[in-house]
Amino acid sequence: MQRSLINDILNQGTAGQTVQIGGWLRTRRDSRGGFSFLEISDGSCIHTLQVVVDASLENYENEILKLKTGAALIVEGTLKNSEGKGQRLEMQAGSVMQTGVSSDEFPIQKKRHSFEHLRTMQHLRPRTNTIAAVLRVRSKLSHAIHSFFQQRSFHYIQTPIITASDCEGAGHLFQVTTLPPGSQRQPDADFFGLPTYLTVSGQLEGEACALALGQIYTFGPTFRAENSNTSRHLAEFWMVEPEVAFARLDQNAALAEDFLKAVTSSLLASCADDLAFFNQRIDSGVLERLHNLVEQPFERITYSEAVQILELADIRFEFPVKWGSDLQSEHERYLCETHFGGPVIVTDYPKEIKSFYMRLNDDDKTVAAMDVLAPGIGEIIGGSEREERLDVLSSRMQASGLDPEEYSWYLDLRRYGSAPHSGFGLGLDRFVQYITGMENIRDVSAFPRTPRHARVHSAVPGDQLRS
Repeated sequence: MQRSLINDILNQGTAGQTVQIGGWLRTRRDSRGGFSFLEISDGSCIHTLQVVVDASLENYENEILKLKTGAALIVEGTLKNSEGKGQRLEMQAGSVMQTGVSSDEFPIQKKRHSFEHLRTMQHLRPRTNTIAAVLRVRSKLSHAIHSFFQQRSFHYIQTPIITASDCEGAGHLFQVTTLPPGSQRQPDADFFGLPTYLTVSGQLEGEACALALGQIYTFGPTFRAENSNTSRHLAEFWMVEPEVAFARLDQNAALAEDFLKAVTSSLLASCADDLAFFNQRIDSGVLERLHNLVEQPFERITYSEAVQILELADIRFEFPVKWGSDLQSEHERYLCETHFGGPVIVTDYPKEIKSFYMRLNDDDKTVAAMDVLAPGIGEIIGGSEREERLDVLSSRMQASGLDPEEYSWYLDLRRYGSAPHSGFGLGLDRFVQYITGMENIRDVSAFPRTPRHARVHSAVPGDQLRS
């Protein structure tokens, strides 16, 4: 018999139906009446299935009464209407087979464990309700992202993970080398013959493809060697980066708004049970926040207008507000949470605080950049119109301390058939954090990579975080 998923059984099953499930034991309760209740999870949904096992089963005494939390089981039986609260169906077991033992020391019992403690055993924590729900949301979100772009005729491009270019120019790069530690050999003796790094963004290569295919998106892992021990930073994180030829900044902003509304709406439909769990157990504002994101129009203001609003605000900010300084998280959240009460798109930032590839505006002071700010998190998307003028881009590179010769291929895109184009980036991990209400970004990745934490199983309980 083909195994059924508990999610399908609870949504589509009927009393009298014979099914088989495979899953892991959460709890076992034995009754004096000569039967046991097994609570089994298979990870397909937030819910478990209660299995009633009668003492008449051949292996009841020597196996079933010895089952421990975490045991892997294959159970076959008949569905029946449940008399218990909170569940429509349960199973009357016809056979229970244990496929893997679980010792008394299984470290995750059915009780509340701190997320800090669970980070020390990343390989087992997906069996908890919260982390399993996070991973299901992450999976559905990834599907929604691909669907959004595919339905709009975007082409999915896999850009290099290993690169010789620093897209952001910030210098926080992981070097890739085959040379032994402490080697005095020259870079040309290395595998690629020059210094190479793990990418911080697929944007530059994405631009090359957009200027051939019209509209593309990349979706993959990126890396930043920034020693940031905060609840919002990972060393390895996933980025979604669309790029559209012949698109100006206003079209880019419209795409970002449509994107956020569409994928959030999709999640509200496909992850209703998991989102209800987060709303009840993690953050009581999750559902309201997501519905508002879908239903409210995004406000649009310039950076200069944002600074004026902040300067007039009746609040004392930790970081002073002045034109020319980057907006801090507290400023972003004030704008979208207090002043506007909804999502905001801020455009036209000072050129000194933005990357070299952003298009210089006619005022020679600002660039055609944008940040999408959302209540509860602040910046959720960053993007810009790209500089398509060869002379301006070359000057911007030099002003940023970059050698145009090292980016000759990128400048070629402006030499041969240059066109206006725009794009943005969304960090998948931070977006999952926003959707679920989880406080720490380490808890929305299956295997988070952070400073001094690269092993799946850590002997060090917890992380020292800065806010």
